[in-house]
Amino acid sequence: MGPPGGDATNPTQAMPRARKTKVQTIQPVINPHAAGADIGAREIYVALPSALTSEPVRSFPTFTEDLRALVAWLQSFGIKSVAMEATSVYWIPLAELLEEAKIEVCLVNPRHVKNVPGRKTDVMDCQWLQYLHSVGLLRGAFRPAAEVRGVRALWRQRDALVHHSSWHIQHMHKAFDQMNLQIHHVLADITGQTGTAIVEAILQGERDPAVLARHRDKRVKATEATLLSGDYRSEHLFCLKQAFEGYQFLQNQIARLDAELGRRLNDLAPPAQAEPSPAPASKPKSAGKAAPGFAAHELLTRLHGVDLCAVPGINVLTAQTLWSELGGDLSAFPTAKHFASWLGVCPDNRISGGKVLGARTRPSTNRVARALRMAAQALHHAKNELGEHYRRMRAKLGGAAAITAVANKLARILYVMIKTRQAYRPDLHDGASELHRSRTLARLKAKAKDLGFQLIPTPAQA
Repeated sequence: MGPPGGDATNPTQAMPRARKTKVQTIQPVINPHAAGADIGAREIYVALPSALTSEPVRSFPTFTEDLRALVAWLQSFGIKSVAMEATSVYWIPLAELLEEAKIEVCLVNPRHVKNVPGRKTDVMDCQWLQYLHSVGLLRGAFRPAAEVRGVRALWRQRDALVHHSSWHIQHMHKAFDQMNLQIHHVLADITGQTGTAIVEAILQGERDPAVLARHRDKRVKATEATLLSGDYRSEHLFCLKQAFEGYQFLQNQIARLDAELGRRLNDLAPPAQAEPSPAPASKPKSAGKAAPGFAAHELLTRLHGVDLCAVPGINVLTAQTLWSELGGDLSAFPTAKHFASWLGVCPDNRISGGKVLGARTRPSTNRVARALRMAAQALHHAKNELGEHYRRMRAKLGGAAAITAVANKLARILYVMIKTRQAYRPDLHDGASELHRSRTLARLKAKAKDLGFQLIPTPAQA
């Protein structure tokens, strides 16, 4: 007797049709030469396979000589790979020493290796890491080459200095408000040529509005009394002086940092081609006052093998961030989808029982993703193919989701350009634009028909 609702004579009807889905192949991988390390600020616990020694767990202080002893201890047992959590910056010294000793470093996300509920100690954590790593259940984070990491550290330091510079500018604005000077309300940039000259004159003791007004640009329409009349109190002048000196100091630091970055990038970049490269189709987008103080556009084109600034929304700051965080080799990402997933600019689907529980993008602090989101937001009023795509996505999904969608598109475009070394081709987006135009026209015709009208095309004007 067959199952209820089925035909016993036809087994194919009794079996439900399997839903087509993506199957992930999991193969057991045993690594007998894997170790695990629990990283701390003052002490590091390391676990070895219990088959190698009777005392598989040892602790080491975090001083350099102790770390070298740790590496020698691992080498004595033939350890080839060490798994550790990305705990702040405490893991960096040990990871660099392990790489020098030709021991592979598997840097993992702490959320991915959380142990089962129970007692938590450093000894148990390092043993849990060692076990997961030995059976091949850990995936290491992406780490660029050593020379790229050096540039990355400098570029992140530069980003921090630029951020601190804005803090000093805000304190200058505060001092002006307290003295009731309206300079920062009239000038677009208080740190520009006009603003800097006026501030320097005020700090040198000049108070005459007529004299101070000589430093202003002719395009400033405000009167002298409105612009430069204020209540110059000594405490506010002192705060203004400190903020201005702090800003000038950071600008000198940024200039020195740019010189070092330019030197390193020039050493890493391949030699320039003997034949002059074709002129770009459009002028590279300006990055404003935050632009690096070296030939960043030329160096990045040589490093990437293609001009990334030809993509709408991408300027030298975005291209520099991309190279500093990833380098010019994206072989760690098999496809553009893997690259977008690593950036966190694609839906994070969570499905159970055939039902989509959620598809929101996962939280991420990826610097490349942040740069691509800023580039996507800059396309709001752009008169190009990506600008049209952004506006369509904004009308369909809303502002925040549109930025993520366009950042995803930019990521896939840049991935293909870097992998293939082919220049950006805006004509490849014509098909999508034409499809959108045809759909819009069909909707308009249907709406006109419902209202009793008929659309009549007019000949294009010459």
